[in-house]
Amino acid sequence: MPGMLPGPQASCQRLLVLQLLLLLLAAAPGESRPPSAGFSLAGSWLVRSQDGSVALPGLVPGCVHSALFQHGLIQDPYYRFNDLNYSWVSLDNWIYSKEFRIPFDFRKWQKVNLIFEGVDTVAEVLLNNVTVGKTDNMFQRYTFDVTEEIRDMNTIVLHFQSAVSYAAQQSKAHTGYQIPPECPEPVQKGVCHVNFIRKEQCSFSWDWGPSFPTQGIWKDVRIVAYDICQLDYLTFTPTYVSSAGEWNLKIEAYFDVVSSKPFGGQVTVSIPGLQTQQMYNIELHPGKSMIPLLMNINKSITVETWWPNGHGNQTGYNMTVNFKLEGGYHIEKLTKVYFRTVELIEAPIAGSSGLSFYFKINGLPIFIKGSNWIPADSFQDRVTVDALRLLLQSAVDANMNTLRVWGGGVYEQDEFYEICDELGLMIWQDFMFACALYPTDQAFVESVRAEAVHQIRRLKSHPSIIIWSGNNENEVALASNWFSVPPSKLQLYITDYVTLYVKNIREIVLAEDQTRPFVTSSPTNGAESMAEGGVSQNPYDPHFGDVHFYDYASDCWNWKVFPKARFVSEYGFQSWPSFSTLEKVSSPEDWSYNSSFSLHRQHHRDGNTEMLEQAAIHFKLPQNPDPLVMFKDTLYLTQVMQAQCIKTETEFYRRSQSEIVDGKGHTMGALYWQLNDIWQAPSWASLEYGGKWKMLHYFARHFFSPLLPVGFEDDGVFYIYGVSDLHKDYKMTLNVRVHQWSSLQPVCARRVEPLVVKAGQAAPLYKEPMAELLRQCSPCTRQSCVVSFSLTAGNELSSPTNHHFLSSLKDAVGLEKAKITAKIVQQENIYSFELETTAVAPFVWLDVGSIPGRFSDNGFLLTEKKKTILFYPWKSTSITELERSLHLISLADIY
Repeated sequence: MPGMLPGPQASCQRLLVLQLLLLLLAAAPGESRPPSAGFSLAGSWLVRSQDGSVALPGLVPGCVHSALFQHGLIQDPYYRFNDLNYSWVSLDNWIYSKEFRIPFDFRKWQKVNLIFEGVDTVAEVLLNNVTVGKTDNMFQRYTFDVTEEIRDMNTIVLHFQSAVSYAAQQSKAHTGYQIPPECPEPVQKGVCHVNFIRKEQCSFSWDWGPSFPTQGIWKDVRIVAYDICQLDYLTFTPTYVSSAGEWNLKIEAYFDVVSSKPFGGQVTVSIPGLQTQQMYNIELHPGKSMIPLLMNINKSITVETWWPNGHGNQTGYNMTVNFKLEGGYHIEKLTKVYFRTVELIEAPIAGSSGLSFYFKINGLPIFIKGSNWIPADSFQDRVTVDALRLLLQSAVDANMNTLRVWGGGVYEQDEFYEICDELGLMIWQDFMFACALYPTDQAFVESVRAEAVHQIRRLKSHPSIIIWSGNNENEVALASNWFSVPPSKLQLYITDYVTLYVKNIREIVLAEDQTRPFVTSSPTNGAESMAEGGVSQNPYDPHFGDVHFYDYASDCWNWKVFPKARFVSEYGFQSWPSFSTLEKVSSPEDWSYNSSFSLHRQHHRDGNTEMLEQAAIHFKLPQNPDPLVMFKDTLYLTQVMQAQCIKTETEFYRRSQSEIVDGKGHTMGALYWQLNDIWQAPSWASLEYGGKWKMLHYFARHFFSPLLPVGFEDDGVFYIYGVSDLHKDYKMTLNVRVHQWSSLQPVCARRVEPLVVKAGQAAPLYKEPMAELLRQCSPCTRQSCVVSFSLTAGNELSSPTNHHFLSSLKDAVGLEKAKITAKIVQQENIYSFELETTAVAPFVWLDVGSIPGRFSDNGFLLTEKKKTILFYPWKSTSITELERSLHLISLADIY
């Protein structure tokens, strides 16, 4: 035939054509087939104690405590003293088992894996009476090859060892030197050696939480069978190339390849919303194989970026990644991709020694405002997606843009980060090490390395995560010698610290994720700590990095006690939750501030005393003859104290963002401790267990407002600063009013205009000697009057109304005049509480008991005769139910 090549060349051409046809047939849509089959083993398992005396069904994901509670063998573990009563559960060794049938012909597949997404924590895994693996890290994914052991009908058994006994054994085996601390403080009622087990550190107790060292399978477990390869992770991270004016998207696909020789394929990545599709030829090699792909978004295409809450939209794009591999195998992944950049700026500051410490998102400096996140429950199977969404939405509703996932808990579930992506909540992500030194033997370090790799690959595609941090407070624990380490041994522990966080975790982060900053600890001096070898002499130096600050003895109304630091990532004061929250886990004999229950629930040394001592600086303590009223009033006053203290401190940090005083300042972050509660107890939280808002959380809505006037005194002069997170300058009017406590008519008013409040800055707007202000507002005295103030920009924009107390409220004159009534009106699914008062009232508090929902405002200073407050129920309710449950109180009512 014309055009055919003679001899051997013709044979080669025919062979090439035949191979091409076979490839085309293999890739044809009708012939494509998935490279794997699988199913989940979640659901009902048999749970039994080691001696067989207890046996019952238990759910996976789940734990032993939950199984016992669900079947009525124990009470609610949170009820009264049950954390102590049920310590036996954690001390026993439990067995999980299940019989299952493979729902497909596993013989058709080359390899079969048993995959645990999370085992809590120490277990031997048997399949059909053969040990296939062991686990000792709650935060790892475990994959066991069970190709030889799998049958049509199977029995899987996990023999758990008590985490408490395992940790004690590991500590005892570490004979070279002690790794402190051995045990928590006695007031925490916890168990020892938590630093020797890779498990949720606070499950052994903390100063706000109980000791429940759980056992169980806390995440999904599944069987996966596959032929040539299995996709283990698919990650994607965007970078903006400013020189080219375009976005790049780095996609990494991690495969386990069981084929004995390399094979090829094609990948198609499509982002319809950006009119972008690119194809790549790939080759996979036997073993663990990573395929890197770089996708260029044409600079002519407008990419909408992801912004934090309060700064823009959280735009994301649907993305499809299609793998077509030799042999007709086809993998398709649908996901969402977001574009944003993050930079941590550590640079010299004019007029100051040290370095800055602030974040730029998409090139814009952002003041970080928010709180710290702890586990939402001691039993992770009780943390539903709805519960997470409620707590995270409450953070957004309080104008927060950041949460720090604290290093003594867990790396949160996937849905947590997905919700944060949607809501625009940035995440400071700690690795799970906290308030302890840790061993660095080979097995421990290898376990930590596997944990770090898994968690980074699992999480790094989320735009919400803006920084990785190696641990919580371990650098400062060394530098300040919290654990009384002899000077001769200090270098030994510093070497261990550097080994774990600098030479291992840091190196893994730098290798796995080049798109985010990393700090070795919090608090830390950041770049300065690294320059000093990983451990700074003073990690609390306000000229560098972030600080944690707690001072319960000083007067919290005195802003001069707070550090003028670059970034404050922990600070706070305790309060008690509301009575309706405590009532669920207590009995009438517990309802007093000094009851055995109240003392048992307080896990911070002298915490109950500290709260009252701080409150007594500025408030009269309750003295009601009715013990129950006295208890409720005291709970209320602790919340008043906490809210006012953290308001004062946060406002100081926010107004310090644009100034340097004595070399200190340029504060660009305020994350108070802490957002949420793990159980019903006194703590630093602003959200009670179950999500009810404390007074602090309502205050946070105001002190984190994007536009805020802040008032304070310095050497007898009254100042008002304007603080703005807005993206443009505004011409504004400042309204200042002075009220007597006993009257609703302002004694005098100021209207200052025009003022320019600059974008992303804090600057003084008003200044007047307090003596002059009082003279012009006669007959005011410090004890008889209060100042309130607000900012407005016409009808376009307004700030919350803020206030400044001129004296301690225990000395205030005229507070007793306020009498407040409320009428409730329904407006579709929202309820209006129409308030009317006879005089100015501070800390007005509306409480509807256990009816779930939140108010539009609460704990406020009431200066007008009538005010309407909205209630947003989280479940259906009625006017009758609300009227029956309403408890309305102000500070005057407890005096």
